[in-house]
Formats: sequence, structure tokens, C-alpha cells
Amino acid sequence: MNATLLIELLTEELPPKALEKLSHSFGQTITEELKKLQFVAADAAATVFASPRRLAVQVPAVLAVQPDQKIVRKGPAVAAGMKDGQPTPALAGFARSCGVDVSALTTMSDGKQDVFAYESTKTGEALSAVLTDIVALALKKLPIPKLMRWADYDYQFVRPVHGLIMLWGETVIEGSLLGLSSRNATRGHRFLSSGDVFVEKADDYARVLFEQGKVLASFDARRELIRKRLADAAAVHGATIAADDALLDEVTALVEWPVVLEAGFEAEFLKVPQECLILTMQQNQKYFPLLDAKGKLMNRFLLVSNLETADPSHIIQGNERVLRARLSDAKFFFEQDQKARLETRLAKLAEVVYHNKIGSQLERVERLQAIAGQIAALLGADQSVAERAALLAKADLVTDMVGEFPELQGVMGMYYAQHDGESEVVAAAIEGHYHPRFAGDSLPQGDIATAVALADKLEAIVGIWGIGLIPTGDKDPYALRRAALGVLRMALAAKLDLKALLALVAAAFPAGKLSATTADEVFAFMMDRLKNYLAADYQADEVEAVLALAPSTLNEVPAVLAAVAAFKALPEAATLAAANKRVKNILKKVEGEVGSVNPALLSEAAEQALFAAVSELAPQVDAKFAAHDFAGALAQLSSLKAPVDAFFDGVMVMADDLAVRANRIALLASLAALFNRVADISLLAD
Repeated sequence: MNATLLIELLTEELPPKALEKLSHSFGQTITEELKKLQFVAADAAATVFASPRRLAVQVPAVLAVQPDQKIVRKGPAVAAGMKDGQPTPALAGFARSCGVDVSALTTMSDGKQDVFAYESTKTGEALSAVLTDIVALALKKLPIPKLMRWADYDYQFVRPVHGLIMLWGETVIEGSLLGLSSRNATRGHRFLSSGDVFVEKADDYARVLFEQGKVLASFDARRELIRKRLADAAAVHGATIAADDALLDEVTALVEWPVVLEAGFEAEFLKVPQECLILTMQQNQKYFPLLDAKGKLMNRFLLVSNLETADPSHIIQGNERVLRARLSDAKFFFEQDQKARLETRLAKLAEVVYHNKIGSQLERVERLQAIAGQIAALLGADQSVAERAALLAKADLVTDMVGEFPELQGVMGMYYAQHDGESEVVAAAIEGHYHPRFAGDSLPQGDIATAVALADKLEAIVGIWGIGLIPTGDKDPYALRRAALGVLRMALAAKLDLKALLALVAAAFPAGKLSATTADEVFAFMMDRLKNYLAADYQADEVEAVLALAPSTLNEVPAVLAAVAAFKALPEAATLAAANKRVKNILKKVEGEVGSVNPALLSEAAEQALFAAVSELAPQVDAKFAAHDFAGALAQLSSLKAPVDAFFDGVMVMADDLAVRANRIALLASLAALFNRVADISLLAD
């Protein structure tokens, strides 16, 4: 017999940002254990439920008793188990350990030889005998950062637990966890229902909770309902919603019976930058701001209530009152901040420690000024404008608004710079220098913003790395990997020498602050990050071939990668890659310097032909490389297949005559230089 199994844990309100992760872990562990013990089919799929006050999983077609299991124990080899027709001590001991006579043993092959074996059948256990242990394991495996105790119990869980359901079909499976005995009763919505809600059949769980408990138990269904109702409400105003999936998920985890309501606030608050208003609505109140067709914030917003009532006006007014206080604070901060120019705030940065080994934020700003000015000059931009932008880039860190909302750093600096009468280029660079803030974020716009952004990220990477705080494993407290990716994305778009930039940045620090090898170590670190970044769009061997030459100017890397991919598709590519690998291996063993080729020592026709081909081809490849025609340069190599094959078929490189040997090695070195002009093609896979 089989039936649907339902497990539910009824709790106090669970952490909303962790709810989805908790529910999936709970359902996954229970399902995996049932599969492992063969209570369900290997392809069985569970349904997971999660609401603020419950974690639940519903697994169909669960057996009441697991199948009997055939157990095979292997013993001594047949050849060693009997001696003179009698069991050896080893075989007799094996039989005793199995609780049978030697005559009850069988023989079988273990793949290498015939061995004695004992076969028995283990009667399957009942679900009721193991289910409590399975659920206990699922609870133990939950990704809970911090446990708590409640009342006077010794039990620990993420929140106090008030109910346990373990229901198979219509049968309650007895068991006890966290001081609770299993039953078939739960609780519905905290305010819209009262008393126990009884689940008579495991299959009816979601329906019964919905109809009798006013709970939409499915997290996914609840999220989709909220999404649709928000979209419908926004459409009434021709508006869009300023919110991401993270806010939608969090709100979904906060309600069991979602009701979308519309509210508003006074238009005077729209004088405050909309980023401030949006952030306080989203972060503090979990509201959904509305944007008009031009992307401007409206003084209307949507909220998701967990309470359904005939007259929601008191809910709306209460939320408007709370938001009004929040917006008043934002307005006050904004107005107060504007009373002091950004430039006058710089002195306060001296009181803010950046890192105790490399100084204050003001000292950092002074480094940024110097670095940004030099990078701007390299980009052909106005050095003084870049220095001005870098000087003011961190001044908003000591404003009231950024103190309240750190996420607005840069954004508020831009607004305050505009208010101070700074140029639009400087104001834009103050905001833009934080870009890209995350994977997929936009790059800073314009050379000035790019110069300040590169200065900011490179100074952080070089400085933090240089004092020994290197990212390890999943630990990267200073987000150096993210900063490195931002630098790489900018470097891929601009003609800048990364090695030169790193040396420039390292030189901006006081002598003795950083390790002597910092710039080289950071370059190697960034090449590793670049390899991972490019692997998303190119084959791993193509990336390896290009980056093996450690290109310092990265803006041409995409074009080189495209050229390598085109070369790899040529019929001659595999042979030439193998030949290049062979040449590299030979040259690795050469001691001392390799000289130039002496044509007079080329006695074999095959080596003469290869020398002629290399001599003719080298200037053509160089010309195409200089013209940035990387595909053309690589395509030229295809003509080398015949002379290279003939050389390796008919010429002994390691000749007895040392002069001839050195000359042939020199020829191979010239061939390798030609092969690797664009990329190390020896690294291309067959």
C-alpha cells in the first residue's frame, strides 16, 4: 500500500529572508531520505509548502513498509576457504559471523575470483518506525544561522514550535519531536481563523488550509498571486513597480493571506531625491513604490497586507502615517545635508578609519586623487576634472543621509555636488565611480567617471592585498573579487595597460606599506578572475591560449579570442597545435640562450623548406598583427602545416653535431615565436 505523506512543522513567525531556503532544505532532506530507504520511487517529486508560520512537505505514493532487502555478505575466496575437503578457520569464522553453518553458504564471483557468500533477506521496516528519525534529520540539516530556546524547554530551533503533523494518507504516524507529539491538526491564519484546523487526509492539506484556515500555504502560489495583484493595481495608474524579486520574496514570506492595498503620501516629499524615498519605502516598510511612464516616482505606493477586512481604510491610514514619519526623516536629512558643501566635509574623513594599516578615508581620498588624475591622462581626459571628482567622491560618506542609508553613497554625493554647483561631469563621476556595483551592472559613463572608478577599485584591491588580506576560499570580506571583475570589465572596454596601472597604484601608497610583490600578485589574481569571466562566453582552451601570453592591454582580448576560435575551426589547427606543443617541450629542455638561425648550417631539404616558410611568413603575420587583424594573422599559420610535418618526419633535431643541433633548435624557436604571436595555440584542445 502507498499513500501521500504530509509533514508539517507549525512555528512562530520564521525569518522572512530565510524562509524559502529553509523550506527547500526541509523538503529535500525528507524526500532524499525516503528515496534512500526505498519508501518512494527514485523519481518521486515532493511538494513544498512554506508560510510565515509553517514548513511543510507533501510526498505522494509513500509505502507503508519499505520493500524487503536482499543482503549479500562476501567471505573468503573459494580457493582459500576449503583445505583437504574441510572448511578453513577463516571460512568457519565467516559462517559463524553470519549465524549459519558452512553448508548454508553459496558461492559467487566478485569480479576477480569465486568467493563464498551468505545471502539473506531483511524484512522491510515500517514507515512509522523510521519517520521521526527522518524528520529529526531534516530539522538538523536546516541552514539555521542562530538557534533559540523558548519557555522552559531545552529544545532549540530557529523559532518556537507549536505543532507537528506526520500524516500518511488518513493515518497519523505517532512520533515526538521538539516536545510535541504528532497529530493531524494545525492552525490557520493568526487573525482570520481560530482554533485547530484538522487535516483528515494528507492530500487535502493545501485545500483545507485555504478554505478553513485562510492560509495560502504554497510559497510559489502566494508569490505569483502577489505579483499579479501588484501588476493589476499598478496598471490602473499606467505605472510600473520599483521593486526587485528580493522584495517580492521577502513580502511573500511575511504574509499567509495576501491582500494588496494602495496608499499615498504628500507630494511635497517628492522634492527629496527619489532614490531616498524608494529605499526607505522598500527597506524599512516593504512597500512597492510606483513609477510613472517617465520613470519618476509617484506619490502613490502599494502595500501587501496580511489581513483581509471589509474596510481596509484603517490599514491604509496606519501605513501612510508610519511612512510619513520615515519620509519626514529623509526630507530632514536631505535639507540638513545641503547646508554644508561637500568640500567642507572632507576634514571629517580624517576621523573615519579606512583600515588601520593604510590610514583614514581622507588619506585614501588623497591617493584616489593622484591615481584618478594619472588614469585620466592615460585616457586622454582632463586630469584636473578627474582629480576634483576623486576629491569629492567619498565626501557624502559623512552626510546624514548616507549615515542612515549607506546604500545611497555616491547617489547622494551626485545630488549634493549638483546643489553645490559642481560640473555635471564631476557630479556624474561621483555617482558613477561605484559602478559596476555587481555582476551585470552598467559601467561608469565617460572617461572621468571611468578614471575615478578604476582608481577606487584598484586602490582597494592593491591596498588590501598589499597588507596581506588576500581572499581565500569563500572568504572575501573586502569584496576584492567583485572589485577585480569591475576593473576587468572597464579594462576590456578601454585601451589601458593593466600592469602599468597596478604599478601606478602601488606607487601611490607610502613606502613600506605594501609588500614588494603586490602589483605582480594582484595581476596574477586578476588574470585568474579574467579567465573565469571569459569562460562564460568562450571555450576554456581558447581562453587559456590567449591568457597564456599574459596580455596586459585587455581591450583587444575579445577580438583575439574570436580569432582563436576561428583558427581552431580550421582543418590544419589540430596538427599545428600539436606541433607547437612538441616544439615547446623541446625548447623547455634547452639550457642557455637560443641563438639565431644560420642558413649555411641547414643541410636537410625539410629544414631548409621550413626556414624559408617561416622567413616568408613572419613579416606577413607581424603586419596583420600590427593592423589588429588577429584572425588573418592566425589564418596565415595554416600554410605551415606541410613544411612542419615534413620537418618532424625527416629531421633529427637533437643531431650529434652540436652546431647543427643548436641551429635546428634556433629554427624551432623562430617557429614557436611565429606560432605564439597572437596566442599560445599549443593549449588548444584536439
